[in-house]
Amino acid sequence: MKAVVTLGVGDFGQLSYQDVPLPQPLAGEVLLQVLASSVNSTDINTRLGWYAPDVTASTQTLAAQTGRTGTTPDTGGWSGTTRFPLIQGTDCCGRVVQLGAGCNPALLGQRVLVRPCMRPHGFALPDNLWLGSDMDGAFSQFVKVPATEVFPVLSPMSDAALGCLPCAYGTAENMLVQARVQPGMHVVVTGASGGVGLATVQLAKRRGAVVTAITSPEKVAALRTLGADHVLDRNDSAVASLGPQCADVVVDNVAGVGFGDKLKLLKRGGRLVTSGAIAGPLVQFDLRTLYLNNLSILGCTAWDEAVFSGLVGYIEREEIQPIVAQTYPLAHIVQAQREFLKKRHLGKFALIPA
Repeated sequence: MKAVVTLGVGDFGQLSYQDVPLPQPLAGEVLLQVLASSVNSTDINTRLGWYAPDVTASTQTLAAQTGRTGTTPDTGGWSGTTRFPLIQGTDCCGRVVQLGAGCNPALLGQRVLVRPCMRPHGFALPDNLWLGSDMDGAFSQFVKVPATEVFPVLSPMSDAALGCLPCAYGTAENMLVQARVQPGMHVVVTGASGGVGLATVQLAKRRGAVVTAITSPEKVAALRTLGADHVLDRNDSAVASLGPQCADVVVDNVAGVGFGDKLKLLKRGGRLVTSGAIAGPLVQFDLRTLYLNNLSILGCTAWDEAVFSGLVGYIEREEIQPIVAQTYPLAHIVQAQREFLKKRHLGKFALIPA
């Protein structure tokens, strides 16, 4: 089969579209024909070694550098080390084409989504493994995964649209669950035009929240049409525009130099929730703002058990609709990731295997 193999830490030259052996499902595993995947920041971050503690730059800044190359594991992965060569691809919409021993025969032939955040030691512990980072993923024609992580989905939605959902929408839903978002709450979403940002806007509105989206100036109008109650230019001061202590929850995957001001937006007892730091992982804030106002900062990587099954229900009831900015053949992944890093798009880039 054909796959995009990431050879090591480094630039686009580490992505090789090549022939690889067809995986064989073991007991409790299923083999999927990949129908669609998509581009995510985490796939790029893993290739760049962005998760290493010595990295302090944004994803875009690191991507512009050419010095971080190599074929040996380093500390730049989700779990500290990354096994290279690796087939990445966190998102997967696929069709079950082969069953390992002990799998439910009813799965055969079904179109499914794969839960990319897997909890190998159960949901009482925060341990997690991610498709495409800790194991081979969906940048391939076929992928094998545990049968417990596939979820049949009955929907007229296209393969490309479904392939854009798991990582972004699962991450967004998990943050809203962890932050205990309820109807009528004011939720501020930074980076609202990206995959996770748009998903958060949609899912927060689905919960009945009042949503303020923060985005680049050229995308303000589009965010209004997509359901945000208020939209702010990211170049403007959110505190000056909204007033201090106005929000119940801030969902911030941007971080960087503006992080401290996001805490000032929160009411007493408010919560800031994050699962990313695209503008840079090192931040400054006044600790007094945190403790004098009884605020909470929640880091979210491990998903709650109900998150993904709930997301599939939203899809089947047509309560959410991903925005597919563009579709690329998997073989053109370098072009797709280059365009992704320009941040000119709204929504997700789908990848379709040949």
